[in-house]
Formats: sequence, structure tokens, C-alpha cells
Amino acid sequence: MHILIVGAAGMVGHKLTAGLVRAGRIGGKEIVKLTLADVIKPEPVPHAGAVETVTADLSAPGTAQALIASRPDLIVHLAAIVSGEAEADFEKGYRINLDGARLLLEAIRLEGINQPYFPKLVFTSSIAVFGAPFPEAIGDEFFATPLTSYGTQKAIVELLLNDYSRRGFVDGIGIRLPTIVIRPGKPNLAASGFFSSIVREPLSGKEAVLPVSRDVRHWFASPRAAVGFLLHAAELDTQILGWRRTLSAPGLSATVGEEIEALRRVAGDKAVRLIREEADEKIIKIVAGWPCNFEAHRAASLGFRAETSFDDIIRIHIADELGGRIAF
Repeated sequence: MHILIVGAAGMVGHKLTAGLVRAGRIGGKEIVKLTLADVIKPEPVPHAGAVETVTADLSAPGTAQALIASRPDLIVHLAAIVSGEAEADFEKGYRINLDGARLLLEAIRLEGINQPYFPKLVFTSSIAVFGAPFPEAIGDEFFATPLTSYGTQKAIVELLLNDYSRRGFVDGIGIRLPTIVIRPGKPNLAASGFFSSIVREPLSGKEAVLPVSRDVRHWFASPRAAVGFLLHAAELDTQILGWRRTLSAPGLSATVGEEIEALRRVAGDKAVRLIREEADEKIIKIVAGWPCNFEAHRAASLGFRAETSFDDIIRIHIADELGGRIAF
């Protein structure tokens, strides 16, 4: 099996690649080649099969066709700019998040005109496709009315994925990821970044800024769970989805205050004292339009799993990113 990961240089892409290398197989088939593509050249990885790393902007003319020319069997589309950046730069958001995905789908369709080609495509969508007002918990039948440009871009791609799958051009499945915490490394431009930083920085003995109130509730899963979603989606028989090809992934609903108390239980009061509360009206406004709780029955019934406590999410970060050690 040949697997193409678009957006492979990002955190989820890097972890997904590592998971595939460890497994060596997916869906009962041996992985013989990995193509890792991103605007920043992904790091090479040791693998028994062939590994190709490509610097590529999917939204640039001809890029999608070049990536598809080798006819990968499985394509995982992770590439996107994050919510805050998409809101700040309207044109860039639509170029990267919408046009890139559309060009990829179209390249797949065109590749199959002269000789049949029907790859599996796993697309990472977002809970940002939903906008307020919300029910207490968003069910699988709730409609998508995004209140951000990022959410709108993801919602449009979900519709394209449905249609290209319905027409028989691609075997598509989309996963609406919860906010992934705790993200390792440095903060990015995502408006949701503080959900990670208020735990990540204190665990390393550093100060973190909390820009919203502690009663803000949100929907979370760990990076380990996110990789699990993608691997499970890649193996899933999509016929059971019908033409509703995107699923809301399971996750954990928690308030910022509950997140902080989980940090206290795991790392103690010293860690919590490193959180400085400083309101940011721009972030407060964006976060107010995000969903905070789901009933992901459809995905759960298909075998998708996530954490059930924030303590577990913190412990996973400590184990996976900090070598089991914290600053306290």
C-alpha cells in the first residue's frame, strides 16, 4: 500500500506517520511506500519501505496532480491553516483550506478518467463547522452553521467530499476533530491554543496566559486519540456511512476550570500558580461561537474512541512528550 499524507510536517501528521511506521500495515495490507508532503519539508522517517518527502503547497497550480500521479492507495489530508490565522487572513484561509482540498479532489477525479482510480481519502474537518445557538449536546443530526471563516471552509469541503464520493471519484471519509490537547512544542496561531498552553507550559515550569474565563466549556481529545481516529477511519468500510461521509469524533467536554483542576491533581498547586488570567476580547468572541459538547453516537458505534477524563489527557502528554517527568 502507498500512503500519501498531505500536511505531514504538522504535529498530527508527524504522529500519524510514526504510528503507521510502527504498525507497518493498515487494513491488512503492508505499507510499501509513504509520501510525506507539506509546505515545510517533513522530516524523513526510518521505514522498511520507500519514504518520499516533498515540499508542496497543495493550493498551487499543478501540485495536486503531481502528488496524485503515483496513484497512492490511501490519502490523508491534514493540511490547513488554523482558525485564528484563517480569520485574520480571509484570502489565505480560503486558498489553503478550501482551494487546496478542492484541487486535491479534482486531481483524483481527473487521474481516474483514462484509467480507473478510486483511492481512500481521509479528511480532517473540525467542530468549527457548527455555530451557536447550540443544544446542550450536539447530536449527529445537528446542522452546520459555522460562525467563522475557518468553519465555513471546512463545511464546504465536507460537502465536496460527500459529492465526489457519491459520484464515485473517491472513497472519502471526514473526521471532525475535537480541539486537540495538549499540543507539544511552541504555541501556534490557533485561537484555541491556550487550551494546550495553560497545561503544557506549567508542566515545564513556565508561565501561561489564560485569555478566557474558567467557566468556558469546550470539546477535547488528545493527540494520541486523534491519530487513533485517523487510523480507524483509514480502515473503516465507508459503505456503512452512506453519503453522509463526515463524522463528529468522540471527545471529552470540560470547562477551563475543570482542566485547571485536573492539572492541580496531576502536577500540584505550583503548576496551577503559573497560570496568569488576562482577558483577550478577540479570543473570547471567537471561542463564544464554538460548540462545547457532543453526543457522537454515530462515531462511537463505529468503534472510534477518545479519553474520558482530562487527567488522562494530561498523563498522556507527560508520557508521550515529557518522558514521564514534569517540572514539579
